[in-house]
Amino acid sequence: MSSPAPLDTPPAPAASAEEPPTPDGWRGDLAALRSELDRIDDALHELLMQRARVVEQVAKSGKRSAYRPGREASIIRRLLHRHKGALPPQTLVRLWRELLAGTTAMQGPFGVSVYEPDTDGLFTQAAREHFGALTPLHAFSRSSQAMAEVSRGLSAVGVLPLPSEAHGVRDDWWTAMLQQEQPRLHVVGRLPFWAPRPEGSPEVQALVIAGTEPDPSGHDRSFLGVDLDAPVSRGRVAAMLAAADLAAETVVLSRDSVAHALVEVAGFLTDDDPRLGRLNAALRRPVVLGAYAIPETGAAA
Repeated sequence: MSSPAPLDTPPAPAASAEEPPTPDGWRGDLAALRSELDRIDDALHELLMQRARVVEQVAKSGKRSAYRPGREASIIRRLLHRHKGALPPQTLVRLWRELLAGTTAMQGPFGVSVYEPDTDGLFTQAAREHFGALTPLHAFSRSSQAMAEVSRGLSAVGVLPLPSEAHGVRDDWWTAMLQQEQPRLHVVGRLPFWAPRPEGSPEVQALVIAGTEPDPSGHDRSFLGVDLDAPVSRGRVAAMLAAADLAAETVVLSRDSVAHALVEVAGFLTDDDPRLGRLNAALRRPVVLGAYAIPETGAAA
């Protein structure tokens, strides 16, 4: 049996109501951490409301279009460049994609027409990922139907398959844009904007078209449509562009009475680019079909 403690021994200190702070300065009390999260959430909300008020002023400025895909891409790139910490970059992209969708909708009706040939809905999923979960969306089994919706102003943008000879005539929707019928349609974006893809996300590659011209993001590629006499080859098209100081990234060919070439070139091209006049082998002046911000890459989720 142990001896009783001496009467003059000081009492043991009472347990602290709070654990000591961690080396980074945070206190270990869960209630205090939750209170700090609430404070940060309120501050974030205040900034979001302030941002919305600025967007309202932008809408009153008389600008040409609420949808600026190049500007949106440059915003996300800037944030990714300054981003650090444990929050996944994909989460940052998702947050701002929803925010941009919401503020675009503040400035007027915004709907999306999607080419969706299959029951798996992969093009629809890709459109939802980019344009927001609550943005009105209509799916069509033919590219021409989605394009017609944009031409008539019933949708602000259309999501169409990335042209490829491997998939046959269903991807030849771009040949209609060579006619430059009014209202003229333009390629303005490419989906998905973030890669590589997390497991379970849609793997389709798509282009976005709109009745407004694309705007530069600072890191872009353009599409050029060229009519040529048959026979024609991708090598001939690439050589013709190289002679005009244009670097062909990809070439897609489509043939009917004449040969049509869809050429992806580096940089942001406009209709008045002087290099277009040097493509002497073309049957007529080539048509700039639009441009897109080059997608960002990063670590998968």
